[in-house]
Amino acid sequence: MKVLLTGGGGRLGTELRALLPELGAEVVAPASAELDITDAEQVMAVVRRERPAVIVHAAAYTDVGGAETNRERCWAVNVAGTRNMAQAANAVGAKLVQISTDYVFSGETGNYCEDDTPGPVANFYALSKLVAEEAARAAQRHLILRTSFRPREFQYPVAYSDVFTGQDYVDIIAPLIALAVRHSPEIEDEVLHIVTERKSVYELARRRRPDVREGTRAEAGVTLPGDVSLNTDRWESLRRQWPAAPVRA
Repeated sequence: MKVLLTGGGGRLGTELRALLPELGAEVVAPASAELDITDAEQVMAVVRRERPAVIVHAAAYTDVGGAETNRERCWAVNVAGTRNMAQAANAVGAKLVQISTDYVFSGETGNYCEDDTPGPVANFYALSKLVAEEAARAAQRHLILRTSFRPREFQYPVAYSDVFTGQDYVDIIAPLIALAVRHSPEIEDEVLHIVTERKSVYELARRRRPDVREGTRAEAGVTLPGDVSLNTDRWESLRRQWPAAPVRA
């Protein structure tokens, strides 16, 4: 199975480039200079040349704070970029796997299921990713994966104890995403939630940075949702049908 991966040099993309071949996938991951996702003509040319079975769209503008002041760039990457990938996927009959986020939910209740109505979003980044989901649905064959991950180490001195999430470290999440990508042609669902158990960001941080200071989201400088934990029952039911995901050391 040939996979075209956008964002291959990013946090998740780097992991997927190593994991997907172990699952029998051929991965093509053009650098951003070769594949500018905001350039519709370039996207179409690359996709027509490679003719992948699956396009994994992991490239995104992910700076939540920066999105508030750089809205035009955030929108161009997250929304227009996804629209371009969907159009190209249709041109070659590829399935589009869109990497989305738990931030599409308001964060008022947590334990969100795939069929729950997203929004109202808490910030501009979340808005752009929610609209990107709609752009991805323009692909005749698509799978939206809502997830959340951090680098292998917690990179901040403070972590919020009043922000709850299913987020985990990228080396935990990436093997699950890789498994979903490998089986994406046979997955009938249009949306899946792939995260781990509900926890506070502070709890998550302490697993790999025991000296992290406890803080609250009032310190963030940008509006953050309180509880965006996701229900993963649908994903867990699917993954039990397949061999275990590979683990990248």
